[in-house]
Formats: sequence, C-alpha cells, structure tokens
Amino acid sequence: MKTHEESAQCTREANTHEQVTAREQSAEAAAAPATARTTTGGGAAAGPAAVSPAAAVAAAAVAAAPAGVGCDGAVTVTAKGLPDWLAPVARAAQTIEPDQLSRFLPPESGAGRQSAVLVLFGEGVRGPELLLMERSGSLRSHAGQPSFPGGALDPEDGDQATTGPLRAALREAREETGLDPRGVQLFAVLPRLYIPVSGFVVTPVLGWWRSPSPVGVVDPGETARVFTVPVADLTDPANRATTVHPSGHRGPAFLVESALVWGFTAGVIDRILHFAGWERPWDTAKQVPLDWHA
Repeated sequence: MKTHEESAQCTREANTHEQVTAREQSAEAAAAPATARTTTGGGAAAGPAAVSPAAAVAAAAVAAAPAGVGCDGAVTVTAKGLPDWLAPVARAAQTIEPDQLSRFLPPESGAGRQSAVLVLFGEGVRGPELLLMERSGSLRSHAGQPSFPGGALDPEDGDQATTGPLRAALREAREETGLDPRGVQLFAVLPRLYIPVSGFVVTPVLGWWRSPSPVGVVDPGETARVFTVPVADLTDPANRATTVHPSGHRGPAFLVESALVWGFTAGVIDRILHFAGWERPWDTAKQVPLDWHA
C-alpha cells in the first residue's frame, strides 16, 4: 500500500508526464519524417535506419506511461527528453548488432541463465557519468569485480523476450545500490550477450538518471561499494589498458576510481564509447596481467 507521500509523488509525476507528452506530440506533429543514410559497398543511399534485434525488446515495452517504472508498475522505454550529450548513445543503440558488441553471443540452443544489467548514465559535478558497483569478494561468480548493477531474471520480472530484462535490471539495481527506479528513464536495450565463465545471457538495459537518488551498499554480502565514474575519465587514454588473462584472452580495461574495470563490464563500456563517437585513441599495448582467480 502506498503512503500518502508516495501517492502525492505519483500524482505529481502523472501531471508532469501529461504536460511533457502534450509538448512532445505538438513537436512531432510539426516535424517532418526523418530518414537515415545507410552505406553499402562504399555507396550511400537514403532510407529508414536499420533496427537491431534488441529493438524488439524495447518496442514491446514502449507504452503511453512514463519511462522506467511508473506508479502503476508499468515499465517503458523511450529516448524522448534525453539530454543532448546522451543522444549519440541512444542513436547507436538502435542499430548496433550483437557481433559488434562481443564475440561471445548466446548459445543457439537457448542455454544460459537469463539476466540483465542497468547501464545508468547520470550527470555529476564533472559532467556525464556512469553508475558502477564492486561485487562482494564472497560471491561465487565474478567476486570482487566492478560491474553494472544487475543479475538474473526472477519469475516475477515477467517475459524474458519483452519487459522481463527491464524489470530485472531496475529491480537488481534497487536491491544492490538502493537506487529509486522512479528516477530512471530507460531509453534503449542492447543485444543479448553471453558470459561463458558463468553461463549468463545478459541484456544490457540503458538508462538516464533523470532524478538522482541516494545510492550505496545495501547488502555487504552482495556489494562491496557503489560509485560513479565520470565519462571523461573513461575516455581518458591514460586510464585505458588491455587486460591479459593466463588463458590468453585479452580485453579492454579501465583504471578508474581506484578500480580495475575489466571483463564484460569493460567490454560494454568500450563499445558504447566507440559507437557513440566518444572514444579517444589509446595505447592498446599497455597491458594489465590477470591471474587465474580472475
């Protein structure tokens, strides 16, 4: 049952949403249909932008309610109203293909545990930033690693092919960092990827922290710390490196906020920076060795 304060907040959000929707509909009516240019074999042709397979998840979640989790429990996705600096990420997310993100893709057999992570962009004192957390050292999977908030889908999250990953990403972020999902606008969904070492099939869900809320460690058994990283630090060539695992696997890494961000999380960040046009040239020969426990 909602408290009086929560009910009042829901009413304020609903009124604000109606006002924003009216303005957006008016702007759309005055705008001409947009087209995108696609290039094939060196030639350019005008036509509608290609849509990635991940768009099916996002499209199934779009509705008339506010993005994120509304007071009625609805979960939606929209790129309307994003800050200008986040537009390149939203555009890239619409066309990026799975093999452009990673060579590790979900098994065709359908095997793997469905999960989702929240890639949450906010705006801090140093400009755009990302929310990350460091996993507890006592966990069985990926212990001690910096990561996005996220985890496996629960039955109550719903259909894994539609809104299930959206609900799971927001729910896990709340459970791990104390984030208030009502302040998050989900604006895109990336293709599902695979983590072979743990068998997780992961859907990265992109969000804009429209109304920031306090975050921190909720359960020390799951989370060691919660922190934000300025995008400026992630794009700084001095903070970039390549990790080298004893197995021979190499991948991008970031040395930020007294942490080594590597593995799946670093791979997703690296590709977002690249396809958003934010990547700066960096020394890929700068190596950070990992041990067998990594």
